Amino acid sequence: MTPFEYVLIFFIGGLTLTAMVGDDRSIANAYSQIIAVAAAHFALTWMKKRWYRFGLIVDGTPLVLLEKGKWRTETMSKSLIQDDDVMASARDKGLERLDQIDYAVLERNSEISIIPASKGS
Repeated sequence: MTPFEYVLIFFIGGLTLTAMVGDDRSIANAYSQIIAVAAAHFALTWMKKRWYRFGLIVDGTPLVLLEKGKWRTETMSKSLIQDDDVMASARDKGLERLDQIDYAVLERNSEISIIPASKGS
């Protein structure tokens, strides 16, 4: 799931809660709010499929954090990622040292992908 989808889930939950505990307890109002958010999500999903650049704006692009043993410190500081976060993801893949990693990439879904170094390098 992308960060946008997490926000959407919490937003729909908030709308549902508002309809239950708010002053206006109309079921029609609750349904119309939820349907409006669902329609907006459908429209955004369709636009992301239709226009590639729109998808890049909404979801972002993958960012390289480590390349051939060299940290990209500017990218990491802007993304609020520390080298310990990258190494924790590497340990999840059974890699313990920096020289065992070719690339570390911060994906669009906020996970860190680790590409191990080939055995010949």
